Amino acid sequence: MSKHVLSLLVEDKPGLLTRVAGLFARRGFNIDSLAVGVTEVPGLSRITVVVDVEEFPLEQVTKQLNKLVNVIKIVELDYAASVQREHMLVKVRADNQTRSNVIEVVNLFRASVVDYATDALVVEVTGDRGKVDAFLRALEPFGIKELAQSGMVAIGRGGKSITERVLRG
Repeated sequence: MSKHVLSLLVEDKPGLLTRVAGLFARRGFNIDSLAVGVTEVPGLSRITVVVDVEEFPLEQVTKQLNKLVNVIKIVELDYAASVQREHMLVKVRADNQTRSNVIEVVNLFRASVVDYATDALVVEVTGDRGKVDAFLRALEPFGIKELAQSGMVAIGRGGKSITERVLRG
């Protein structure tokens, strides 16, 4: 099995996300990451799904996804041909003795402190999966109190756009 990143261009309609996730669930596939957001075209949304499956069953799922009325376009994004990012907020212990060391790690990873308390910092980091994982490992010795992570968002490299292709026909 291997990870596949799918970018779905869909009409922004209630219940569509449930139907998309349901197709994966009915096949017994676990969704590793799921992110949904608006696009530059009003009324259209982009769903980015990361799933760990073999290529042949994935082809079956994409064919079924294409049958959903509100799914306009599906593109599998190759790692080398796309930009992939994750976003994470981490609340890490940081007292008077450790605060400067935590801030040093934050600066090393080009992350940002977004909230301060006397016993903790909330830090924001954005990057590919490797950077986000390495950042977490670097903060673990200080004590991670809480974290929240988005699903992966991804977009193809270069000047082509899946929405342009759809709008032109």
